[in-house]
Amino acid sequence: MPFLRDDQSEGESMSATIALKGITARRVDLSLSLLQHSLMIVGLMLLLGSFKHWIEGNAADNAQAVVSSDAATPPETPTDETGATRQPILTARLHRVLDSVSRRYRVAPEALVPVFEAAERVGRERRVDPLLIIAIIGIESRFNPFAESPVGAKGLMQVIPGYHLDKVPAGAGETPFLDPVTNIQVGVHVLEEAIRWRGSLTAGLQHYGGAPDDPETGYANKVMAEKERLEQAARRGRA
Repeated sequence: MPFLRDDQSEGESMSATIALKGITARRVDLSLSLLQHSLMIVGLMLLLGSFKHWIEGNAADNAQAVVSSDAATPPETPTDETGATRQPILTARLHRVLDSVSRRYRVAPEALVPVFEAAERVGRERRVDPLLIIAIIGIESRFNPFAESPVGAKGLMQVIPGYHLDKVPAGAGETPFLDPVTNIQVGVHVLEEAIRWRGSLTAGLQHYGGAPDDPETGYANKVMAEKERLEQAARRGRA
């Protein structure tokens, strides 16, 4: 019996050792598993952090590229319908005249700006006083670009299409005489021809107004009186 107890004690001791080793192994496995998961989480966080920095870096680079591109690109120069460079050409003098015309004819200043710009540009190109052009427009149409007379004269300067189609510039559109710029271009051309043909400004104006034989030169007097009123507005700031 004493030998039996020793064998039994030894067996119990071996069982305890085996169980302890099993527990230790499981703890080691668990620790390794936890360490592995922790390292995976840390690695994922580092990867996300790197990806975030990469995105932010790219966004900053792109923003810098856009700013640099905008800074390097010169502003576009405004152009008119024909593609020609459009410059702000209204002087302070013409602005004063515009204000006077706006009040006298009860036309919004914004509507008069393109008319005055066209008169200034065409006048400079053809060497005709812009105030003379503006005076004729006031007498002929009262600055209504869609005005039409009983005899068919159209637009700001009341040009008769049937007589002056040859003076319309290429690409002027389907209704060129109702376009303010084209109408002024054609009207000034007609005026120039009349002055050359008749030999003087007064006679040319009479021809333009359809009364070349009027001894009183009523039309020319009316235009010149309007031009004088505009010149006074330019000098004083009001009509």
